[in-house]
Amino acid sequence: MVLEAVAAALVGVAALWLVLQPLIGSARRAPPPFEPIDPEETPRGAALAALKEIDFDRETGKLSDGDYEFLKAKYTTLALEALRAESADITPDAIEAMVAARVRSLRSAGSSPVACSNCGPRPEPDAVFCSSCGNRLTPGQHSETATHPITARSAAPPALGSDPLEAR
Repeated sequence: MVLEAVAAALVGVAALWLVLQPLIGSARRAPPPFEPIDPEETPRGAALAALKEIDFDRETGKLSDGDYEFLKAKYTTLALEALRAESADITPDAIEAMVAARVRSLRSAGSSPVACSNCGPRPEPDAVFCSSCGNRLTPGQHSETATHPITARSAAPPALGSDPLEAR
């Protein structure tokens, strides 16, 4: 009975520690995970959402024509300023560098495609065997005259009593 009481006390202390530890523990917390900004939270997104909202309010009769014109001019100005600020952040050199990097990656990827001697180029760049016929793939070689290993065998089945491996 004493053993049970000690075990119950240990379980109780452990449960109490688990409950109270976040309250009395140190303030070390994990940094919040990175979350990209929602497009509607940017100045551009807020202005465009406001333009859509005032269009909707006008269509449903909640805005008078005078209020609509005033708000549309205001939010259009804000949207244009936000678009100009975004376009100033991207320089033509940065765009050219991104395009050049993409062209280099496409050219290097297409330089030696993996090809099956029977089926031709394969879409899987890291494949070792053809997914259609099972032949070993060779980089960049495609032979139109190559024969499939199954069709290269003789068309007649081996005679009864003969060794089937010799018929190949």
